Parts: sequence; structure tokens; C-alpha cells
Amino acid sequence: MQTTTNSQSWHGDLVLPCLNEADALPWVLERIPAGWRAIVVDNGSTDGSADVARHLGATVVHEERRGFGAACHAGLLAAEAEFVAFCDCDATLDPGMLPRISAPVRTGEADLVLARRRPTGRGAWPLHARLGNRALARMVRRRTGVRLRDLGPLRAARRTALLELGLTDRRSGYPLQMVVRAADAGWRITETEVDYRPRTGKSKVTGTWLGTWHAVRDMQAVLR
Repeated sequence: MQTTTNSQSWHGDLVLPCLNEADALPWVLERIPAGWRAIVVDNGSTDGSADVARHLGATVVHEERRGFGAACHAGLLAAEAEFVAFCDCDATLDPGMLPRISAPVRTGEADLVLARRRPTGRGAWPLHARLGNRALARMVRRRTGVRLRDLGPLRAARRTALLELGLTDRRSGYPLQMVVRAADAGWRITETEVDYRPRTGKSKVTGTWLGTWHAVRDMQAVLR
């Protein structure tokens, strides 16, 4: 894993797992609020995503192990700020919402804040992906008692606390494992609603029934 950094101060780190998102990166990176450093974790892109991100001023981390969790955790290990957020890199979610999402963590009202997705365009959130997400939310409630309507990827917490969770999943189960272990540790977990846009480019996971099934299977393994 190699890292390139900018010599600047920041108040929070935003981890952006990235696999062939060159077309979406300009919109995503320009929406990041002042005070947040973008950490783009390139997970084996072949479309020049890393070069685009670096050109636009992001810190670039290269994670050779394929997997959403592997990319997310590499970004977490590269983070240095007190507060860390995670966001997909496909332009479905607006990083401009970071101040609102991170505010409860900053003020001490919550330990983990998840962004509950609200589809805003045709095809923004396919039916099979929504059904899979709903089923997982019910499983999480039965397993932890935490009532969530979404297990969305946009979320914020404190860096040291996240590291102490000892997350081990390196596939699609990483976001779920974060919630389960946080709940087991007694964290206060809340949600806030955000818009969810049609993605830029082709989905690697939720764009097909098969991709969604693989993701749900990974997350079921975490719950077991």
C-alpha cells in the first residue's frame, strides 16, 4: 500500500474507495467541504482514476487487495484526523452533506452516524438493492436491537474509536461489521436522511441481482 499526501491542515478525513470511477471523481471531489481531506483508495482501477484524483488534489492510497472492505480499511489506516467519514466514489452521494452527517459525532451526541438514502432519480436505487438492504436492516435489528432503515455507505465516526473496533471483513460486509461491532460496544448509532442520485458509470455491486446477492451473502456471514 502506497500513499501520496498533500501538505495541508484538515479537520476530517473522507475515505473514498475507488474502482474505475474516473468519470465520477471530478464531481465528487469538488463537492467536498473545506476542512475535509479526500483520501481516494484506488482498488486496482484501469481507467486512470488514481491520476485523476491526484490531479484534483486528493490524497491517493493504493490497495492491491480487491474488495470494498479492503479499500475502506486501507483508507481508515491512512487517515490521521480525529473524525473520519466514508463515502462511495460514484457520485450517488453528495460529500457536501458531510457537515450535517458528522455534526452529531463532533458534538458528542452520537458515536456513529449513517446517511439514510432517499432516491432522487430514476434508477438511483434498484428494487433488488433496496430489498436486500431492507432485509439486512431487519437482521441487524434482531441481532443488535439497533433500529436502522438503511445500511448506507456514507457515515462518520471518530478515527481512534473505529480502529478499536478491530474490523476484519475486507469484502462487502465491512459496512455491516462496523455497525454490528459498534452496537456491541455500546455506541450511540443514529441516521440522517440524504439524497441518493443515479450513479455515474457501471455499478460493481448493486447494479445486478447477482452483485446484490453476493453483497447480502457477505453481510449474512458477518451477522453469523
